[in-house]
Amino acid sequence: MEEIVEAQKQFFNSNTTKDIAFRIGQLQKLESILRANEELLHQAIYKDFKKSAFENYTTEISLLYHDIKEAIKRVKKWSAQKRVRTNLANLPGKSYIIPEPLGVSLIIGAWNYPYQLSLAPAIAAIAAGNTVIIKPSELPINTSKAMAKLINENFDPNFFKVIEGGVAETTDLLNQKFDKIFFTGSVPVGKIVYQAAAKKLIPVTLELGGKSPAIITANCDLKISVKRLIWAKYLNAGQTCIAPDYVVVHEKVKEEFLKLAKKEIAQSKFLIEEDNYVQIINDKNLQRLIALIDKDKIYTGGEYDLENRIMEPTILTNITFEDKVMQDEIFGPILPVLEYNDLNKIIQEIKARPKPLSCYVFTSVKKIKRKILDEISFGGGAVNDAVMHIANSNMGFGGVGESGIGSYHGEYGFRAFSHYKGILEKPTWIEPNFKYHPHTKSKLKWIKRLIG
Repeated sequence: MEEIVEAQKQFFNSNTTKDIAFRIGQLQKLESILRANEELLHQAIYKDFKKSAFENYTTEISLLYHDIKEAIKRVKKWSAQKRVRTNLANLPGKSYIIPEPLGVSLIIGAWNYPYQLSLAPAIAAIAAGNTVIIKPSELPINTSKAMAKLINENFDPNFFKVIEGGVAETTDLLNQKFDKIFFTGSVPVGKIVYQAAAKKLIPVTLELGGKSPAIITANCDLKISVKRLIWAKYLNAGQTCIAPDYVVVHEKVKEEFLKLAKKEIAQSKFLIEEDNYVQIINDKNLQRLIALIDKDKIYTGGEYDLENRIMEPTILTNITFEDKVMQDEIFGPILPVLEYNDLNKIIQEIKARPKPLSCYVFTSVKKIKRKILDEISFGGGAVNDAVMHIANSNMGFGGVGESGIGSYHGEYGFRAFSHYKGILEKPTWIEPNFKYHPHTKSKLKWIKRLIG
């Protein structure tokens, strides 16, 4: 690991990656490789947890193509020197900011969207002029192998490399001196990464998770709200960091909400046989999810297939914040439904817990929307929709508090892997003497006028 990191450091110090044409060429090469090997990528992820080509393209590959195209189009602008105002004390002179790459970057990907969550940060890192080492999750082993094959066989390892492995390999990597670490995963592992980075003062971006609420008010368009919410919750069998973790429904519409939700699940036909659903990633996670289901509170679903690692879409009702299912992020196809009649109380309940990665508000009343958005702190979210905010790269995507540090997507990703160097440039034909010795009352008077 040390030799690999050192080789990338030497390559970075050659200044090759600082050339905009080089960055664009590498991004074009990556897009070409992905397009030529889409079938390989589809087959690998299907072997891991039965994710169909349709969902793999729409939720992973297409987002990567978008990121690459946007970076190629805008990297020259993002990298350009930017003039800023010069304050009175530094006149005559000019001030500007130069974006520069941080250096050798480590990207630790997550298993639930293995391509998108490993390669999207890599695209941002390349656009910013860094060298890249990706450590994919070892849980979806076939996607890990596919990425290693495509990248390691086509790119100079001193610039871009995939290192496979588990905890031991990740630990070894975290012992190295990187210039940037980007981690996507759980809060407990995020803390380990953060501690390792702190020992070497390495800047980090942490994309974590949390219990993201969806609030269904009495005055929303209930039918379309349920349709969008059910899609967002059971996409990828609930194994989505920004999926609605639980729903808080106004008591006036709770029963209708439950009926519509059950009907929507039936109409959606979440079946692996129809390429419309996925497996739980492994036996350990399936057992964890089973333990969260209180059989006395099942409204619909609750069945599972141990041999095939499948859990059907499940709704639990009559849930309170004290239930076991409400203690940690679910990360699976279980939707707890809580009831409320006082919006202020439910806002306080949410605020009393760690800040969520996402929050979704379903309402037609502007005052209610404004109240929730103003009072609850969360990474990002949507009004009258769920999950889809991640598709807009003009907004930074990231968490706050325990749900994450930093953001990426679009220019925000470029910034995550860049340092913005501030420069003051002064002419030599004039030099005011106010700051120089000897200090006098007259000079101090002028300094007060200039600085305030």
